Amino acid sequence: MAGELRLSQEALEAAFARKVENLSGQNPYACYQCGKCSAGCLFAEHMDLLPNQIIRLVQLGDEEVLAAKAPWVCASCLACAVRCPKGVDIAAVMEALRQLALRQGKQPVALRLDRPYPQIALVGVFRKVTP
Repeated sequence: MAGELRLSQEALEAAFARKVENLSGQNPYACYQCGKCSAGCLFAEHMDLLPNQIIRLVQLGDEEVLAAKAPWVCASCLACAVRCPKGVDIAAVMEALRQLALRQGKQPVALRLDRPYPQIALVGVFRKVTP
């Protein structure tokens, strides 16, 4: 995101990436950035960061990814996971990022009901923000 990112052994073995891995059950380092997840994402045009960019920031240990809107826009439809040649369930990673953001007190994007939304989007958002 904003700012300078310095690569180091500590960054590449980031505690943040391991925390995401423990919560999601997915190894973020398995992703080799082919971009198939982003190409197949139905909500990519509404995200500030594409799914592969989210995974890359997790790989780099950049906790600023928790401020992104993308995990909250993700409908968990699993279109990304189906397309991933390495079998990374990106929806599970997005869920882990939502959990970490809520634990840090970061509020999700506001839900606006001023226009009709697809049913899967409404179900997804209520599942994400209700205890």
